[in-house]
Amino acid sequence: MKRNEIALLIVIVGISALSSYFLINSIVQSNGSQKPVNVKVAAPISTVVTQPNPAVFNKEALNPTIKVKIGDQANNQPFNGQ
Repeated sequence: MKRNEIALLIVIVGISALSSYFLINSIVQSNGSQKPVNVKVAAPISTVVTQPNPAVFNKEALNPTIKVKIGDQANNQPFNGQ
């Protein structure tokens, strides 16, 4: 590249940088008016552990991790080949 092309490139980059700076600065300042905002406050987490419901968690409750066998498993063809 020639010297004048490099100088022109530097001028274009400088002008675009300055214009983008002023554009962004004007956008930020136009929306920068302070308004009161209501913020919900989160409840603190408690360290107290409550016992699970005994109606759900008891010794007679069903265990979903146990495999259940229903009927004869010798037939591998669905619908008896019909």
